[in-house]
Amino acid sequence: MKTSRRRFISHSSKAILASSLAGVLPNTLLASGKMAASDKIVVGLIGARNMGFGDLENAIKQPGVECAAICDVDDAILSQRIADVAKKQGKAPVGYKDYRKLLENKDIDAVIIGTPDHWHCLQTIHACEAGKDIYVEKPLANSIGECDLMVNAVRKNRRVVQVGQQQRSGDHWKQAMDFIKAGNIGDLRKVLVWGNFGYGIGQTKAPDEPVPAGVDFDMWLGPAPQRSFNKTRFHGSWRMFWDYGGGLITDWGVHLLDMALWAKDITTPPLAVSASGGNFSFADHAHETFDTMSVHYQMKDFMISWEHVAGTENGPYNRSYGLAFIGNNATLVIDRDGWDLFPEMQDGKPKLAAMPHQPGHDNHEEHMKNFLDCIKSRKDPNCTIENGRLVALYAHSGNIALKTGSRLVWNEQSRNFGNNGAANGLILPTYRRPWALPKL
Repeated sequence: MKTSRRRFISHSSKAILASSLAGVLPNTLLASGKMAASDKIVVGLIGARNMGFGDLENAIKQPGVECAAICDVDDAILSQRIADVAKKQGKAPVGYKDYRKLLENKDIDAVIIGTPDHWHCLQTIHACEAGKDIYVEKPLANSIGECDLMVNAVRKNRRVVQVGQQQRSGDHWKQAMDFIKAGNIGDLRKVLVWGNFGYGIGQTKAPDEPVPAGVDFDMWLGPAPQRSFNKTRFHGSWRMFWDYGGGLITDWGVHLLDMALWAKDITTPPLAVSASGGNFSFADHAHETFDTMSVHYQMKDFMISWEHVAGTENGPYNRSYGLAFIGNNATLVIDRDGWDLFPEMQDGKPKLAAMPHQPGHDNHEEHMKNFLDCIKSRKDPNCTIENGRLVALYAHSGNIALKTGSRLVWNEQSRNFGNNGAANGLILPTYRRPWALPKL
């Protein structure tokens, strides 16, 4: 590995599980940065419980892809996922409890990062320095400042990075975007974005308890502040606590806000952001992030709004989540199942001819295929690191606007909110020692 070990923080691995993987091909990344089309792609997984493992499954479905290693801080999950992969590919991957040891494995070409959001920055930067290509789950990071560091690391080290905003690889999403850009719905004036999900209120409150056997909780916390163990802040609901995630707007919001930006190929921050809401219900559930929220993004010639009411499953157009692109001629409503057109009326007649429902489906596998293709071609994938950073900025700005009660204006040159000291104090977290933010 080219990177000096001093670039990694001194913190030794606590365990390596399973036997060594024999017969894995050597690293296929050539000195020129190119990869022969016939070469096997060897991947490792960091964070194996949920989405990370789903991403891995989509990877090893593809010809010429092999999983050589899995890392997770929970022995029970790690052992199960090693067995799952061994059954699928006929060969057991090596198990790690410390992701840095996985990154030292020179047989690995690419890593999938499926850890909680507060880990994405360090793990992505360390993977870049280790010469790995990366599929990192969304949101890109748990803060705007961390996203900026990640962009710098990716471009400095010339890595291929796909952010897990998989709608960018969806045919029906692309068709809808083309339909809008062709002017069919008329002038696009507003995009309503919403995501109402029961899990957004977290779990029923429970007392603290001892760390479960086999869990390296100190490593799970990583750069986040020291805190006691509580199951309501762990598997399945960590994203409802500020130290690890940003609630529904940084979970589902980044997927959907991404589509609102794609409709006009937006590559810049909003002109202004304002928000209202709070924690108004479900006092018996453990969550810090907002259960009720509206965010308004002022754009140059239209507006975007995000809304969620956590703990509910209903929404506009009988969809729990989705987008409504509102134009002068029609409103286009879309989610992962497809899109529908609702024409405006003029003189008793619809401005557009009726259209049948345009079907769609989930696009996780297509997004992974695109990433694997780009490892070979060295081209940018469908969701670049810059796009992941932009959408994360929109989502995090919404949370910061509500936290500070501010109308925010982001300065892209100075990378801050101007003279708003309270908002600027939320751009970058303070890491818990011995972890430290890289200097890039």
